[in-house]
Amino acid sequence: MNGADSLLATLAAAGVDVCFANPGTSEMHFMAALGQQRTMRGVLGLFEGVVSGMADGYGRMTGKPAVTLLHLGPGLSNASANLHNARRAGTPVVNVVGDHATAHLRFDAPLASDIVGLARPVSHWVHTITSSRNVAADAARAVQAARQPPGQIATLILPADAAWEPAAGPATPLPVPTAAPVSDDTVERIAQVMRSGRRVAMLLRGDCLMGDGLVAAGRVRADTGVRLLSDTFAPRTERGAGRVRVEKLPYFAEQLVTALSEVDVLVLVGSKPPVSFFAYP
Repeated sequence: MNGADSLLATLAAAGVDVCFANPGTSEMHFMAALGQQRTMRGVLGLFEGVVSGMADGYGRMTGKPAVTLLHLGPGLSNASANLHNARRAGTPVVNVVGDHATAHLRFDAPLASDIVGLARPVSHWVHTITSSRNVAADAARAVQAARQPPGQIATLILPADAAWEPAAGPATPLPVPTAAPVSDDTVERIAQVMRSGRRVAMLLRGDCLMGDGLVAAGRVRADTGVRLLSDTFAPRTERGAGRVRVEKLPYFAEQLVTALSEVDVLVLVGSKPPVSFFAYP
């Protein structure tokens, strides 16, 4: 088993079963491993922006990370626009970015670049593998980082020699982090405000716009009369017949001011305070 085999086996054991790929020479050992097993499905994208867009959509709909396989710094750069969107949406994604073999880096080959520097603006977690012996453990850490609530971008940089050299085997998946609970005192204070006669709205994002969370929001509205709002571009919202209706905040600043002019208290549920997209004179 080489480093690429141990990487793929570790990702699959942690529940990552799809790889969206636009590989190059540095990633061929990972591609060979992908073709020899049945635990992970490979999907080829002809442009890195498509690869990162597919991973973003997959993560939003399933709630679990997919892998992107990208070729060096230029490949990561091509993927960055949709990785920015995924980062803002709280989508779990694991990027595997191939790099030159360690001994080849000193020659400053034409595609050499500062991959760490390129990754940081679109990643919550960045790590460079230093040896084939560390590949599996680092992969387990990457998945754990990506699954940090509400979802994060984890970028794992894989030198070609770490992929082709021998490795001991896959690593055991690490525990999946859970979101911190809101204290009972905070919930009670919010309930009192909702029943105080003041004009209250809840700004919803994440799980409370789907399934049981959406049903619970509807029950709160039925009991207290609060308005239910969501971000302009919420990552995912269940809509349609029989669903609780949630009002989207408008895009333009003037409309946003009007929409919130009749709100005295805004309760943030998995969201941040609203901000207009751009400043106006």
